[in-house]
Amino acid sequence: MDTSLSPFKIFSGTKSRYMAEEICKELGVELGKMKIEHFADGEFEVCFEESVRGCEVYLVQSTFPNCDNLMELLLMIDAAKRASAKSVVAVMPYFGWARQDRKDKPRVSIAAKLVADMLTAAGVDRVITMDLHADQIQGFFNVPLDHLYASSVFIPYIQSLKLEDMVIATPDVGGAKRANSYAKYLDLPLVLCHKQRAKANVVAKMTVIGDVKDKNVILVDDMVDTAGTITKAANLMIENGAKSVRALCSHAIMSDPATERVEESALSEMIFTNSIPYSKGCSKCTIISVARLFADTIRRVHSNQSISSQYLIK
Repeated sequence: MDTSLSPFKIFSGTKSRYMAEEICKELGVELGKMKIEHFADGEFEVCFEESVRGCEVYLVQSTFPNCDNLMELLLMIDAAKRASAKSVVAVMPYFGWARQDRKDKPRVSIAAKLVADMLTAAGVDRVITMDLHADQIQGFFNVPLDHLYASSVFIPYIQSLKLEDMVIATPDVGGAKRANSYAKYLDLPLVLCHKQRAKANVVAKMTVIGDVKDKNVILVDDMVDTAGTITKAANLMIENGAKSVRALCSHAIMSDPATERVEESALSEMIFTNSIPYSKGCSKCTIISVARLFADTIRRVHSNQSISSQYLIK
């Protein structure tokens, strides 16, 4: 690295420490010392235990449930700014609250915009994240945002499977753009699933648009919450004559009963990144680390280099 640049330090919130340690290992640096003290009423205090004056500070924290993860990140940003850090970068492998990205019915909040505003108000200078639920969330920020793509780790994995007669599929029409990018890059056919929801997290009806007979299907999605949609799509693909069904999902939210649904489904394999810690022990789940992707991005941001060259697809 360019030694003329300001020094940088990496710190981590409580639940993303595993990711921060992997990133630090890739970069060959020590994880910064920080203490988070909890009080009896649930309130907590963030304290850096080393100087960050004049440093570029990278704060690694995904904002998956519960709300403490988001609050930790906000307090970390505030503490770093008050400690005279030169710049503060939020490294958010998973950007939570992103499903609320528009006003799709009367009298609802746009939580993704609110979270962006809170991060800015806390004093963040830059955000690095991966596979946002909706691309337009990038426009909610008034600071630079680097949007990374899990395709850079998923595509080599797909290619390593050496499957014949593959098709790329999406479990809902909303993910068509993402799935189409994979299909174009790999020069494979695209299949769509059209779903109708009875209510949030409940799929009433689903139909397949396209031919999956005697095909090895790769379902592509950005997150799995209760796994209702993805498992229903997988079962439907098998009913329509597919040889096998695998799923690529960037973020393993996996709220109960997701693990049981995946185990009991027609899925041969569910492939996640480690943007969110998942330890419920599903025999069909494969976890791929994105620590190197984030480490390389931090290195490039620190050295004022372009990061677009590392994208396989968008």
